[in-house]
Amino acid sequence: MSAGIVKRSVAIAGHRTSISLEAPFWDELKRIAAARCLSINALIADIDARRASTNLSSAIRLEILDELKKSADH
Repeated sequence: MSAGIVKRSVAIAGHRTSISLEAPFWDELKRIAAARCLSINALIADIDARRASTNLSSAIRLEILDELKKSADH
């Protein structure tokens, strides 16, 4: 599993934007989206709508961390 930065283009509310995340974060994001029966774009849009003042990449990483912590608690 490579830890290099991967930049992807996604659509949020009809606007294209680029997000840079390490490959393992993209893998977890895909897993979370599938578990929630969402597309990656829909999951990212949801995270974007709920984020505070942090940048989107950081908000995604924090969402993934929260999800992993919840999984570890069960």
